[in-house]
This record gives sequence, C-alpha cells and structure tokens, in this order.
Amino acid sequence: MKYLLLGTALLLSTVAFSQSKIDKQIDNIEKKVIEWRRDIHQNPELSNREFETAKKVAAHLKSLGIEVQTGVAHTGVVGILKGGKPGKVVALRADMDALPVNERVDLPFKSTVKTTYNGKESGVMHACGHDTHVAILMGVAEVLSKNKKDIKGTVKFIFQPAEEGAPKGEEGGAKLMVKEGVLKNPDVDAIFGLHISSGTHIDNINYKPGGIMAAAQRFEINVKGKQAHGSRPWQSIDPVVASAQIIMGLQTIVSRETELTKEAAVISVGMVNTGIRNNIIPESATIIGTIRTLDYDMQKKLNDRMKEMVPAIAKAYKAEATIEINEGAAITYNNEELVAKMLPTLQRAAGKDKVHLIDAITGAEDFSFFQEKVPGFYFFLGGTPLNMKESDAPSHHTPDFFIDEDGMKLGVRALTNLTFDYLNSK
Repeated sequence: MKYLLLGTALLLSTVAFSQSKIDKQIDNIEKKVIEWRRDIHQNPELSNREFETAKKVAAHLKSLGIEVQTGVAHTGVVGILKGGKPGKVVALRADMDALPVNERVDLPFKSTVKTTYNGKESGVMHACGHDTHVAILMGVAEVLSKNKKDIKGTVKFIFQPAEEGAPKGEEGGAKLMVKEGVLKNPDVDAIFGLHISSGTHIDNINYKPGGIMAAAQRFEINVKGKQAHGSRPWQSIDPVVASAQIIMGLQTIVSRETELTKEAAVISVGMVNTGIRNNIIPESATIIGTIRTLDYDMQKKLNDRMKEMVPAIAKAYKAEATIEINEGAAITYNNEELVAKMLPTLQRAAGKDKVHLIDAITGAEDFSFFQEKVPGFYFFLGGTPLNMKESDAPSHHTPDFFIDEDGMKLGVRALTNLTFDYLNSK
C-alpha cells in the first residue's frame, strides 16, 4: 500500500505539465502506427532474419534525431534518446520476429510470404502480434522525441530479434542482446515491455507482480530399437510403441507427481519423428517437446523425474532412450516494487476499471533475460474486438490469429506515460 500511495503522489505531481499535449500527439499518430503495423504484417520475417524490419525501424528512429545502433544480436536495433534534463535511464522493448505459419485471416495486408522451415514448406505470419509491438514502439519513439526537452533522463528503445527462438546453431534474442551489452552504456535502471493479447478485449490491460510467465525448456528424446518387417514385429524392438509409452509416462509426471496447487506446470510433446514406410518397423524415433514451469524447484523436480523415467520406460520395452533438456526463457518476473510504483500510471492510461490483476500463464517470454539484470515490468495489452467473446478469440501462433488495431493506441499511451512518470519519479 505504501508504494501505491508513494507512486500516486509522485505521478500526480508530473501529470499536469504535458498530459493533454501528449494525449493529442498520440491521437494524431494513431493512423501512422496502424500503417506501420500493416506494412510489417504484410512483410514478416523469421527470427534472426528481420533485415527489412530492422531497416524500417532504424530509418524511422534516425528521422527523429535519435541515436541509432544496428546489428545488435544480429538484426536488433537500439535507439537512444537523451532528454533535456539529466536523470535515470529507462528501456522500452519490442520484439520483431514472425512465425512459420500459413495465414488464413482474410486481410487486405495478409502475408503471402513463403519459406522452408525445418525442411517443410510454410508461410510466414505475424501470428503472435510482434508487428503491433514494433509499430507501437515506433509511435512511442516519435511522441517522446517531440517532447525531448521535457524528458528527465534517457530512453533506450530496444527492437529485439528472435524472441521466438534463434535458428538451430545460432544465438539470438534477449539473451544475446544482454550478452552484447544492450543494458549498458548508458546503464538501464528499469525496463518496460508489453504483449498484445488476442484473448483480451481492446482498451484493457492485464498485469501481475512477481512471476507472470513461465520458464521454458526444450527437450529431445531419442529412442533406439531394432528394425524389422512390419509383418514380423516379434523380430523388432519397436521404438514407436516405446515412444508412445514414454509420452504417456511424461504426462503422469504432471498429473500425478506435481503439486499443481503451488504453481502450474506443463510437459507437452510437439513433434514425433519416426518411420518411412507402412510395413517397416523403424529402428529409431525422436520425441521433441516443451516444459513450462513457474517455480525453479518444481522445474528441477520435473527435469530429474524425466531423466529417470525416459530410459526406464524404454528399457521395459527392450529399447534404449536418451533425453536432452535445453534451457529456453527464464521466468518472466515483474519487480514487485516497480509494479506497485507504476500501477497508477497504467490505471491513468487505460482507466482504473480497465486494468486487471491476473494469474500467471504458462506461455514464456525471453523478456525475462532483461529482468534478470534490471527491474522490469511486463504487461498484456488487449487486442480482441469488443464484439467478440474473449474466449472465442483465435489463439496466438495459429493461422487465424487476429488483432483489432483499435487497441494499439492504448499501447502507445501506456508506454509513453510509463516513461515520463518513471523518469520524473524519485
């Protein structure tokens, strides 16, 4: 409560001097933000390949007189805006990459880009809303640059590649940006980020102090058996049957061995590769999936149990199996003091009744790597049309994913106001 009162007192003292002017500027820039988003949506680029998106961003920042760094973590762009007065440093982040998804939404700016991904032909689509994130932050940069003399401190605009994960054999994303020093020179005091949500009505904001998104890990299981003719299974050691039992066994770790009243946990298999012909029992199989956890002790227990269970189940079917677990994003952890301090800003931007405290979700975000180094606040911005039930909104990462562009202006307003209020607070 003391932080809420402190935050309210500090922010009220800074609101009057420029709020109406900023609101008008945001209203005036909304059309441009939508145009930027449509162009980026129509020309999506995969992780670590965001070449044209980066050029568009860099050109825009340079046109505003903002100092620009390019080629950060391969294709990332960083803009530095020094205010008219000395002060703290705040960072704002937007991710730029698209996904290998065939777009089904009938839009005038629908993506028709094609690619080959993991050896398969696919479309390329902004199926998670990163196009809106880029356009929103471009809008924030323009508004803040027009008010440079009123900024007490420095703003870093971080346009990040590869949030969805770098291609195999490459580094990328927030982790590489941190490694390359994006939070240094000048040193960042706090960082803010948002994610558009297809399952939340426009003009609404969802937030949570502490862990808001899960840690993600990738696992790969290789099962080795003995090949045989499909008509003589007794001469084989069937890796398909062993794989099926392993997959079912993994689910019992969550359903029967994990204390789900403490935090959520998920083990999901996304790929099973095996076989070449209907009448050949193959020699081997590969199982690939993801682990999502919101507690590191729970993560360790799941990892240890998987490493114990996988080879044991395979052995029961006379097969052999190995498992490799690779780290992905860490837990997206919102600094509680920063959230309490800046919550009045979000409530002012959206309206108090439009800002909602939510439970943690099992999606993952590499924004977490920034938060491991500096206090951060990550929140969700509504993108569902008001005439659609939130529960009916197509999921992220699907061909039918859709965002109502009317919700983007609130994103510009929220990040702009967070920047001013944070830099003007003690």
